[in-house]
Amino acid sequence: MSIPSLLANALEKRQDLLAQVMADNTDCFRVFHGTVEGVNGLNIDRYGDAWLIQTFHQTLSEDELEQIQTSLVQFADLPVVYNDRSNKNSRVLNSLNAETETFALSEQVMQENGIKFTTKLRHEGQDPLLFLDMRVGREFVKANSRNKSVLNLFSYTCGIGTAAAVGGAKRVVNVDFSSFALAAGKKNAELNDVTDVCEFIQSDAFPALRQLAGLKVGGRRNQKLPAYPKLPATQFDLVFLDPPRFAKSPFGTVDLINDYQSLFKPALLTTKKGGTIVCCNNVAKVDRDTWFNALVRCVEKQGRTVSSHSWLNCHEDFPSFDGNHPLKMVALEID
Repeated sequence: MSIPSLLANALEKRQDLLAQVMADNTDCFRVFHGTVEGVNGLNIDRYGDAWLIQTFHQTLSEDELEQIQTSLVQFADLPVVYNDRSNKNSRVLNSLNAETETFALSEQVMQENGIKFTTKLRHEGQDPLLFLDMRVGREFVKANSRNKSVLNLFSYTCGIGTAAAVGGAKRVVNVDFSSFALAAGKKNAELNDVTDVCEFIQSDAFPALRQLAGLKVGGRRNQKLPAYPKLPATQFDLVFLDPPRFAKSPFGTVDLINDYQSLFKPALLTTKKGGTIVCCNNVAKVDRDTWFNALVRCVEKQGRTVSSHSWLNCHEDFPSFDGNHPLKMVALEID
């Protein structure tokens, strides 16, 4: 089946969703999730007043790109930006015409459930400034933050933190190592008039987490520790933990397959009794039940209990083959 036919099928399946997101003041969502819907590594998203096409395995031919553009513009006549990220490092490879490039490099504003977010379809990083599959996470946090303190770890552009603040949180602490990402997070806070409750800490997650948890800051063997912001031990009503798949620093190694506990344990210690910790794992090969059971065991080893839990499932614009989405999110109520 041709790409335009596959895209038409995907749009047809989303008719109810598209009507709902428009009613909810949302103009950023996925219209084609290629790995499940017929073209491995091809994603097509609505990002505010633009269409964003991304390829992660195979570059589109000129004919294929033109066919997709024609289909999208018929649906909504918006600028189309194509980012070919099929190299191993995922960097954008392709050039754009002058008009489209100017647009792609410009700051735009989009909305999700009425919350405003800054967006640039091309910038110094590689990923878009809002991960659309995390919409359900932002919705949960917005609905469960009123009058609460919130810790947002690996915050990237602070979408979770912004949603918490809009939801009425009394304090939101965003932690990320990237100054670029935090600058976008500050812009998001400004767009929604919530700068008074949002804090932004540029730090490696390990020293920030361990200090907040009241633990000693250490590092990997024979690694000299760089400077890091000093933080007091603090507990929060709601903690959101969304680490990358794998990363190394002098302070430790993030490894969602083999060692989620090195992050989860201190994050748990920053969670108040009666509070909630939301854990995310985006590695497809990690079994959901095995991962969940490991989280519960870690809680119990700290002398605490999981009083209840709820799974946060991605919305239907991010389909999976068997109902088990690679991105797993669970909210744990901790006593």
